[in-house]
Amino acid sequence: MQPLHYPDSRHDPSPLVDLTARAERERLSPSAVKAFFNIMERWSVRDEDARALLGGMSNGPYYELKKTGRRVLDADRLTRISYLVGIFKALNILYSENLADAWVALPNNNRIFGGRTPLDFMCRGGVPALQTVRRLLDARRGGA
Repeated sequence: MQPLHYPDSRHDPSPLVDLTARAERERLSPSAVKAFFNIMERWSVRDEDARALLGGMSNGPYYELKKTGRRVLDADRLTRISYLVGIFKALNILYSENLADAWVALPNNNRIFGGRTPLDFMCRGGVPALQTVRRLLDARRGGA
């Protein structure tokens, strides 16, 4: 009996990024930091909430990061920012620019949010909440 195998495809999957490797984190951090602060500005997120989205970063390191943009992020923060970039992208596919930028701050009656804002849900719920919002929006737009 021959082993089963996937059919050939002309599309190879993207290689996984090893976030435990400092060189990878150094490579990804500058663009992740820039994307994060651009999204926070577009969404008009207060610094307190932005720090919560980064996993509870304290004031000093946060403001230094905001000022200089220079810091090698750990795997957790890179993952959080990756979810936020995906959420931002999905919102801009689904809605007009104004609604996409306002969506996170609007009370939402979806069972997931229970009348709270998606921003509040994500700030309180950490990575699982970011993942949930990303999956919700990807499902709405018909993405994987």
